[in-house]
Parts: sequence; structure tokens; C-alpha cells
Amino acid sequence: MTFKTKLAATVALTLAVAAPLPALALDAAQKKEIGEFIKEYLVENPEVLLEAQEALQKKQEEQQQAKAQSAITDNTKAIYNSPYDIALGNPKGDVTIVEFFDYNCGYCKRALSDMEDILKDDKNVRFVLKELPILGPDSLAAHKVSAAVRDLAPEKYGEFHRTLLGGEGRATEESAIALAASLGISEADVRKTMTEKPHDDAVRQAYSLANDLGITGTPSYVVGEEMVFGAVGADDLREKIANVRACGKASC
Repeated sequence: MTFKTKLAATVALTLAVAAPLPALALDAAQKKEIGEFIKEYLVENPEVLLEAQEALQKKQEEQQQAKAQSAITDNTKAIYNSPYDIALGNPKGDVTIVEFFDYNCGYCKRALSDMEDILKDDKNVRFVLKELPILGPDSLAAHKVSAAVRDLAPEKYGEFHRTLLGGEGRATEESAIALAASLGISEADVRKTMTEKPHDDAVRQAYSLANDLGITGTPSYVVGEEMVFGAVGADDLREKIANVRACGKASC
């Protein structure tokens, strides 16, 4: 009899005997014997631990997606059509991607080219930019400048976004205002708008959505009714887009 077969038989027998009894009915010797068998089996077959870890991770991801899908259904308008956001690409595109980002997120900076490539190659995608300033006071300050640019010159927001997110160094209030000025938006107007319309509701809404969707970092995307966490790359996003067109879901 192999060890694996012996282990299975021993555990099965023990469970059969102990099933009608409380867990405490096992005496110390029985507990020790079972423990030794399990330990020996795991030492000889460590891949079981990896399989268990993978199964746990898969289960957690499924639970996370289930929670996110429910939140997406409950917050469709705020996610896809919030008055606080601007969309790039085709405003009537047949597929919408929503990106939660922070201007000081290094992964978001690297993911900028993913958005650019998708919009360049696919003229039927709508790309919603949802600002989620979670990386400190500088990010929040840069966001407030960005919100003012959105109000004052929405036609210049795309260029502002690309330049600020794609630039080197940390995004701050000063660097964001300087960028706005370079695009022909006066500093005085930006500061006035920031004071009169601080857009605190936009930040609160973004934080609330992130919490409901299970977002813990940026970038994170909503495609269809599915969350995509992290800078997964243009190819993965393209696959999600193709799936939405093929079966109505990001994962067919």
C-alpha cells in the first residue's frame, strides 16, 4: 500500500469513526497520528500546498469579481456617465473602458501608452478617465487643478491629461497649473475655479466607488461588468474589448 493510499484510508477510517462524535472525542494519540500522517504527506508532496494556494487565490478572485459586478450594476451611471469625468476616443463607442488613475502613480504613467494604442487602433472605443487621487496631498492638489481645467477648457483636458500623466517628476499643484498655463488657460482663472468649484463631491464619489468595487490601487479598469485590477497591458484590454463585442461580457 502506498503512503498516499494509506493516508487516505487512515483519514477516511478516522472520519468514519469520529463523524458521530464531537471533534473533542479524538484522543491525543489519534490527533498526533493524524497530524504526523498529514505532515509527512505534505513534506513528500509540497505541490499540494501550491495547488491549495492557487485554489484559494482563484476563489478569492471570483468572490472579488462577484462583489465588483454587483457594485457596477448598482453604480452604472456614476461609473460610466458621471458629470465629473471626461471621455476620450469615440463618445458613441460600442465599448467603454473606465480607468481609475492617480497622476502620481508610476504604473498609471506606464499604462498611458496602453490607452493611446487602443484609441489609435480602435476608433469605436470610449475611454472614461476617472481621477482617484490616493497618493498623498500632491495628487489631490493636482486633481483639483485638473478639475478646474475640465471646467474651463474641456477641449484641452485630453492634452492636459496626457502631458501631466506622461511627464517626469511628481505632479503637484504648481506643475499642473504651469501646464494649464502652457495650454493657454490662465493661472488666475484656474485658481479662481479651484476656489469656487473645488469638486470635493467628485473626489468623494471616486473614493466611494473604489471602495465598493474593491479597488486598492491604480490603475484599475471597468470593462463591461468586470473589474480589471492593475496595469495589465494593451493586449489584455483588447481581449476584454473583443469579448464584450462577441458575447456582451469582458470574459466569454
